[in-house]
Amino acid sequence: MTATVIIPARLGSTRFPAKILAAETGKPLVQHVVDQARQCKRVHEVIVATEDQKVVAALRPFGTRCVLTDPDHPSGTDRVAEAALRLGGEGPIVNVQGDEPEIEPQSIDQVVQHMVEGEWEMFTAAAPFAPPMDPANPNLVKVVISGSGRAMYFSRAPIPFARDPDQKPAYYLHVGLYGYTRKTLKRLAGLKPTPCELAEKLEQLRAMENDIPIGVTIIERASHGIDTPQQYAEFVERYRKRK
Repeated sequence: MTATVIIPARLGSTRFPAKILAAETGKPLVQHVVDQARQCKRVHEVIVATEDQKVVAALRPFGTRCVLTDPDHPSGTDRVAEAALRLGGEGPIVNVQGDEPEIEPQSIDQVVQHMVEGEWEMFTAAAPFAPPMDPANPNLVKVVISGSGRAMYFSRAPIPFARDPDQKPAYYLHVGLYGYTRKTLKRLAGLKPTPCELAEKLEQLRAMENDIPIGVTIIERASHGIDTPQQYAEFVERYRKRK
């Protein structure tokens, strides 16, 4: 069994307006994400879910399939759910963030593998914190994982909290990559945003607050998400060096 990757790509962005269409590399930022997902061995289709015709037009030259969705969705999960329900089909859905141009195909395949094996109805990924990343940075989301591989909580705060300064807990960085069964994705789309989700601005907490367990796979390293023009400039530099 293979999966469908759906990439939510909202044109609006507060810190970096229209970042998904930034194209100093010769192609839009979100197209880099599409190209990475197309390299996956366990993915049969890659689709971009967007609310704006400008995104559709920008990706048309690359042959990328797009689905127009409601502009008022409160989260990427809701956008992905609308696209999945409209398209139909079988197999798990994987939500890959539209601002992760360097996400590794192996990480996506790893999530798909767990979904195919039927261990969980929702799955995500995490990576160990590596220098110079700071667990105290609220822009880096942390996850605590149980011994069975289930997510216990996600937070922008450094969790677990080290009450004793001599303790050095292991921190895991959440990677914005989600696999769902179609049934679970449909259920999530029908749920209202929850208190913890709204407080932390973390959509995965909606699942946890509604008793949907989330499995977590550990990947070797996290990719660089693009939130600011400076981060995009650094990505462009890395891209040009690789070329």
